[in-house]
Amino acid sequence: MKPTVPESIRIGCASAFWGDTSTAAAQLVNGGHLDYLVFDYLAEITMSIMAGTRMKDPQAGYASDFVEILSPLLTQLADQGIRVISNAGGVNPQACAAALQAACDKAGVALKIAVLLGDDLQPQFKQLKTLGIQEMFSGAPLPSACVSTNAYLGAPGIVEALRLGADIVITGRVVDSAVVSAALVHEFGWSWQDYNKLAQAALAGHIIECGAQCTGGNFTDWREVPDYEHIGFPIVDVSRDSQFIISKPEGSGGLVTPLTVGEQMLYEIGDPQAYLLPDVVCDFTQVRLVQQGKNRVRVHGAKGLPPTDQYKVSATLLDGFRCTASCLIAGIDAVGKARRVSAAIINKTSEIFSQRGWAPYSEVNVELLGSEATYGAHGQRQDSREVVIKLAVRHPDKQALILFSREIAQAATGMAPGLTGIVGGRPTVYPLIRLFSFLIDKSACTLGIHFEGQLHPCPLPPIAVLDTLDLPVPLDPPKPVGLADASVKLVKLAVARSGDKGNHSNIGIMAREAQYLPWIAEALTPQVLVDWMSHVLDPVHGRVERWYLPATHSLNFLLENALGGGGVASLRIDPQGKAFAQQLLEIQIPVPQSIADQVN
Repeated sequence: MKPTVPESIRIGCASAFWGDTSTAAAQLVNGGHLDYLVFDYLAEITMSIMAGTRMKDPQAGYASDFVEILSPLLTQLADQGIRVISNAGGVNPQACAAALQAACDKAGVALKIAVLLGDDLQPQFKQLKTLGIQEMFSGAPLPSACVSTNAYLGAPGIVEALRLGADIVITGRVVDSAVVSAALVHEFGWSWQDYNKLAQAALAGHIIECGAQCTGGNFTDWREVPDYEHIGFPIVDVSRDSQFIISKPEGSGGLVTPLTVGEQMLYEIGDPQAYLLPDVVCDFTQVRLVQQGKNRVRVHGAKGLPPTDQYKVSATLLDGFRCTASCLIAGIDAVGKARRVSAAIINKTSEIFSQRGWAPYSEVNVELLGSEATYGAHGQRQDSREVVIKLAVRHPDKQALILFSREIAQAATGMAPGLTGIVGGRPTVYPLIRLFSFLIDKSACTLGIHFEGQLHPCPLPPIAVLDTLDLPVPLDPPKPVGLADASVKLVKLAVARSGDKGNHSNIGIMAREAQYLPWIAEALTPQVLVDWMSHVLDPVHGRVERWYLPATHSLNFLLENALGGGGVASLRIDPQGKAFAQQLLEIQIPVPQSIADQVN
């Protein structure tokens, strides 16, 4: 007898990153009426960190929070029949599964755990070296050695694990949205060639994968968001036709509106007409967001095309060492004192390096927090009476940075007045782990499901390779009509959010009203962004691209090579571009006086 296909599936996301709140899972299990509970733990920066922890402990390298948070909920999960999918496995999914199995045994709960394998290409690294692989952005050759090498898998392996009967599926590196789209493909029996439904599923996953970022977290209009303390984590209720509603548990804090959801839709994407995922190429330009009652937003209109025949792979490599020191300096002309002290510390230690025959610093980054350092030339505070000196340095030799960490202390008694001491004590020297991204044929990965003591093969569905000629033609935003005889800050006209992809950052901008978009687009050209964000863009390789999403009256900007290396490789205070949107929201936009009167 053919199984009955449900009318809808409810999925809650309890984690946006490794280290997210411990309260979300219980909130969703107790009040979400869920079919699935998913956790997203992995970012490019997280894989780098996990690779570092596994170097110290072979049993580490996964999100231990996952086991700790899930353990007290195991009985409820079993009683309610809630299935769990998570990429908590990181670079060591088998160890994660073993720890969770031990927790199940201790609780006396018989939940079946499956592990998706196949993303880890580190055992094949020697073979990869023979393929002439290049970094997908810089064109650099594959390094001689890497700490980890993981492909971004899609949903098919998770779907197979669910088909086998797993109650909990643990993966290594998969694309973030796959933990949601896999549940939908499995439950609704969608074809791998039904690309519009797959695109909708991917969008559902993309919107909730960052937890409370779609329910009022990190929202431009933060004053409108109630009860941060009990913010609701997102629930997506997906119908068989792939339309879905974003909501949150009843009575929880937060806010769900087209603007909160729209900010998250634009978050950390590149070309919205060709958002490349392993199972589908998505076009979000025709997505519509409609308020369906309080804290409920209906989402529809994503379109899909066949995926490419390649996976993106993120490798991590050791690239010397890093050390970051912070100290507060206060009083008259604090900024001037901080500049002199910073220069003195770097000059003195550089001189010692030279005397000892050591190489110079590979990189030095000095930021004076409190002087609006993140704004670059647009900073307005040079008269602050207290600033934090943040000194971040990189060097190929650990001993050189140990010397640096010791020599900073002299500034407290031998340099400018008002230096109160090193924040957190003497800084620690860490290995610097850098990201290296490349593309590889999907055939290089052999997927398998470890389930009930056996390894089950998992062949990929047939690939109808994308013809790039089928990609949509980029859309031009409409031109404004009328005279711009006033100006207002962008924040009056739009909401915005920014994030990272490796060494690139995106800034997504969503107009508050459709009539504002032509004026915003006229003012915010790629060249204007280059000028406004020049303090973060690489002077040689930095560039800006722009795309238009008509259905949501939005623009998306990609700032290439804007993060100083990105992730844990960057020495900046904002290595992921999280504050970029906040900086851009202050730019003045010429508009008609009628619009200025309307928004002021």
